[in-house]
Amino acid sequence: MRRQRHSLRATATAAALLAAALSAQAADTQAESSSVPPMAQAQLDMASAAAKKALDTLGLQLWGYMRAGAYYAKDGLPKGHYGLGELGYNRLGNEGDQYLEFGIGKKWDINGAKVGTYWMPYLYNAQCCNASGTKQVYADISGLSFAPELSFWAGQRYHRIQDIHIIDNWLFEDGDNFGGGVDGIKIGSLGTLNIAAYTEGNTDNSKTTSEGKRLNLQWRKVPITADGTLDLTAGYIRGNFADKKNSFALGALYNQKLGVLTNSVFLQGSNGHANLSGKFYNLNGQTTTTTSSPFICTVAENPDGSCPTQNLVPNPNPTTVTSTTFNPGAKQVRIVDAINWQSGPFGGQAFIGYQTLKPEGSGKTTKNAAIGGRLSYGVARNIKLYGDMNVSTLKTDGSDTQRLDKETIAIAVAPNTDFWSRPEVRLYLTRVGGNDAVKAAGTFGTRSSAILAGIQVEAWWE
Repeated sequence: MRRQRHSLRATATAAALLAAALSAQAADTQAESSSVPPMAQAQLDMASAAAKKALDTLGLQLWGYMRAGAYYAKDGLPKGHYGLGELGYNRLGNEGDQYLEFGIGKKWDINGAKVGTYWMPYLYNAQCCNASGTKQVYADISGLSFAPELSFWAGQRYHRIQDIHIIDNWLFEDGDNFGGGVDGIKIGSLGTLNIAAYTEGNTDNSKTTSEGKRLNLQWRKVPITADGTLDLTAGYIRGNFADKKNSFALGALYNQKLGVLTNSVFLQGSNGHANLSGKFYNLNGQTTTTTSSPFICTVAENPDGSCPTQNLVPNPNPTTVTSTTFNPGAKQVRIVDAINWQSGPFGGQAFIGYQTLKPEGSGKTTKNAAIGGRLSYGVARNIKLYGDMNVSTLKTDGSDTQRLDKETIAIAVAPNTDFWSRPEVRLYLTRVGGNDAVKAAGTFGTRSSAILAGIQVEAWWE
């Protein structure tokens, strides 16, 4: 009951603060939109300034993300989440779920230092499952006299660098577990260094028997060219693993701005119980304890294995056996090239990627390749059209290659017609199909493809 009351309080608090945050963000976004008449623009500027001043005065920070809608799938098939591997999932018209995460923070100035506490509850609802809990809960302190440029933190937090939005995947991040660290260590003119250490636990209590510990490094924004920067990451993991080996992860991300276009190249590799971004991968299962019978039979057992009651006596030497499931680690490699652009009414994001996973001891490699993109075009004030596609393959040595293709068309209304403009309400139609190997896996039941449709809102604010 205590957990249920906590969940209800979190839901009520998040709902109330969501309304306030969206109002402030809407005023902020509309103030930047050329579709607002000049007289209304001045009023929106005043409203935005007043909202920002009120939050700053209170020391409050509000940020978050949400998506929700009404969804349909022909013939009762799943309403979304069709994809192959980590790269073969384009999200537009393919989510079919409800999700909210709402962050609230409070900052104080204490003797010249800045102290902050932050909490982000979340709610998730989908055909497969429902979940709620906490995504982030942490505190930080910066502006200290001996290190004014550094930020010290502890708790559970996102520690993110960059994602590919159209496939809903943060390729460069650590975090999600209890930990702590320091951000903003200057390396001369060569960017900054973030250092963090984590245990395997989190607020959802997903602790296993591996007693995993990890160290993560992020070397951020190393200047390479006038408009190009490099991010480097590293992860080191130790734990109670069957092979007793240490695990490592390395990553490089290069961003180059070319006029209206930004090109991003991701290169990552890992082994053992480190995943490609340096977080934990496939930790050990739970410990199982079995105890021998507290009684023994003094005569031969009956044919069915039973023993006459009068012949049962206490077992003088009961034994207990404890066993742990040791999950294997894996060698993993990923390379992805992604582009983002906005030129007048035409914007979008596209990528091409390849990823491999070879579990230890299996001798088999799973290969995931994908190409996808989402294009947006502003056709009228506050109205844009979308076209979205993804073609992906997934193959494990010794099995047939699976191929999946997904196409979506959508129309959306938003404060302006830029690709990243939110909040946005969209109406979409999606088709997902696959080859014989996908159909044989029962992805579409007895059918060869799925038709999805829906109306959805997506918003983020900060």
